[in-house]
Amino acid sequence: MRIGILGRLYPASAAATINGILGRMAAAGAVPVVERSLAQRMAAAGLPLAEGTELMDSPANKGLDLLVSMGGDGSFLDSVDFLGSHPVPLLGINLGRLGFLSSTRLEDVGATIQALVERRFGIEERAVLSLDGCTGCGTHNIALNEVSLHKRDGAAMISIHAHLDGRFLNTYWADGLIIATPTGSTAYSLSCGGPLLAPDCDAMVITPIAPHNLNVRPFVVRGGSTLTLQVDSRGEKYLVNLDSRSQVLHHFPTLTVRQADHKVKLVQLEGQDFLDTLRSKLSWGLDVRSSLP
Repeated sequence: MRIGILGRLYPASAAATINGILGRMAAAGAVPVVERSLAQRMAAAGLPLAEGTELMDSPANKGLDLLVSMGGDGSFLDSVDFLGSHPVPLLGINLGRLGFLSSTRLEDVGATIQALVERRFGIEERAVLSLDGCTGCGTHNIALNEVSLHKRDGAAMISIHAHLDGRFLNTYWADGLIIATPTGSTAYSLSCGGPLLAPDCDAMVITPIAPHNLNVRPFVVRGGSTLTLQVDSRGEKYLVNLDSRSQVLHHFPTLTVRQADHKVKLVQLEGQDFLDTLRSKLSWGLDVRSSLP
């Protein structure tokens, strides 16, 4: 089995942890294929890759069976961008804190590697969004969690004119606007009052960020919708975000958000379930009244 490896190497102590995981993969009979910049950062930390480990600049023509993201959810989202439309299954090993997407714990790494090598896992497909009209937003222009528009620094709120499938929806006077996938409904959208969606829902959530009109609420639309956005701003700049990647725009193009033609394939290990993740990561079912502040 050929396993691609990608990570941010943060904190610096993660280099030793990743090096140990690579060794366990090789011992289990897998071939680790490490993204080149990660290998360079590990070498700078005094941990050059072991002999037999391969390098890659992209997933193309590497024959990967799957890609493992080392780090937190930010690293996981980087991995989605790295893969683009390549149909390589993705698994996250959590070296950070919450780890909603990177849900495999360090203490479970040994069992996880064995399950991967023995191919004891399923595949779950997740919808991703594509963004058109944003020059400079990267090569893939895709997002697993959300596409969002946001005012820049301390500027006044922005006005976002939104059309849904060619029909005028609303003008949002707000700090910004989030268009989230079901996967992203547990992320930025949730913190702004958006609803939780099951991962297999064919839907998108439109969630305003600090709207001036308090009667404007999050809105769930079908997954096949096309959302067209035009920004007005007193300032000269605003932000366009695709997951953890941001681009400052100095002009006001028409932006189009829709589901991408491909889906991201997530590795589903035995015993993993979205409802279990909700309970463990969001503390559902816990009586917070009896816990210490």
